[in-house]
Amino acid sequence: MRQLVYISSIKRDATIDPATVLAQSRRNNARARITGLLFFDGKRFLQALEGDDAQVDATFARIQQDARHHALVILSDRTIGAREFGEWAMAYHAPGDDHAAALERIERLVAGADATVRATFESFARVRRAA
Repeated sequence: MRQLVYISSIKRDATIDPATVLAQSRRNNARARITGLLFFDGKRFLQALEGDDAQVDATFARIQQDARHHALVILSDRTIGAREFGEWAMAYHAPGDDHAAALERIERLVAGADATVRATFESFARVRRAA
């Protein structure tokens, strides 16, 4: 099984509705048997994709073709023995949200992940909190 973690920025003229992204991601990922975690802070996506090699490749290729994304950078691409995130999850930070509660949610969602992957998501959430 493969796990790919990437970060991307949304294009300035792109309109992102987190509820729509979540619904579409859940449909696509269920069909492809992809699990993971998607963190969207309003400007950037940080995502872990887990599943069969071919399905992870196809999912990431689709994301790369999505006109809303730019500056995609793969942070980690590794083989894992078992899914670290279980069911698909999405964390979204909206202006005015309780930062402490959002950080606690991220910490719960990444609790079963590899220490490096966990630190990536927790650090991203903390940086966004400080920004």
